[in-house]
Amino acid sequence: MTLLLLGLALWSGAHLFKRLAPAARGRLGDKGKGPIALALLAGLVLMVIGYRGWDSAQLWYPPAFLTHVNNLLMLVAVYLFAADGMKTRAWAAIRHPQLTAVKIWALAHLLVNGDLASVVLFGGLLAWAVVSVILIKRSEPRPVRVATGAMAKELGPVVGAVLVTGAIGGLHYLFNLQAFGG
Repeated sequence: MTLLLLGLALWSGAHLFKRLAPAARGRLGDKGKGPIALALLAGLVLMVIGYRGWDSAQLWYPPAFLTHVNNLLMLVAVYLFAADGMKTRAWAAIRHPQLTAVKIWALAHLLVNGDLASVVLFGGLLAWAVVSVILIKRSEPRPVRVATGAMAKELGPVVGAVLVTGAIGGLHYLFNLQAFGG
């Protein structure tokens, strides 16, 4: 539990540093990118080790149909993550597509994992994403975005989302986790 909580704190703190202490982050300049990246990596590693090593209590037993809801939400989350980088219509319509993707990802995982470790991990990352959006909205005006390109450009993130979601499911099975039901 301690490693998971420490990992969440490092991840959240490193991401929120710019918003919570902009002057301090500004003074670091480009030299601050390395330590922040290391803190993020350390946070990620600690979250994985802490989550995998915590044999926590089962709080609820999700019904099987939620696996299908989770899979659909994961497809949407992966699409939004890709759409942000490809400047699609979703990118133009949603202010924070990647943070929205993280929120959907976390919620999807909370639906299908009823153990305390999952509530801490996915609930903690959901809270981080919500706080991040609030802080960004308070500190920056909403940018005007216009999607460019043909409708065919919208197809790329959709196809990519299907492929990446399949690959993520494959990685889950590699670590003995049932991603698509089973």
